Amino acid sequence: QVQLVESGGGLVQAGGSLRLSCAASGRIFSVRTMGWYRQAPGKQRELVATITTGGTTNYADSVKGRFTIFRDNVINTVSLQMNSLKPEDTAIYYCNADLASYPSTYFSELWGQGTQVTVSS
Repeated sequence: QVQLVESGGGLVQAGGSLRLSCAASGRIFSVRTMGWYRQAPGKQRELVATITTGGTTNYADSVKGRFTIFRDNVINTVSLQMNSLKPEDTAIYYCNADLASYPSTYFSELWGQGTQVTVSS
């Protein structure tokens, strides 16, 4: 069974840094775009950052210049380096991947279980 496993969340003071990591495991055929989304209490889930297999990145305006997404295509991991964190970054962060797993070559979207990030003021 293919799954995404996240790690690295926690509590940090405003201005601090955290790094989130996500690993895709199982019988993976191929992974296309990977990314991070977040959901704050009472709000809809929103895009934080995505990265393609070729390394093209896309960021939400609210995190540009503070967050960096990167991936390792060999071991199918994606990470999010978060600097200059603000209280408004507090949310559950979800890893996302567009992938195909054996025996099928059909691509579908997969979500991780989420990891809590809390930024105190």
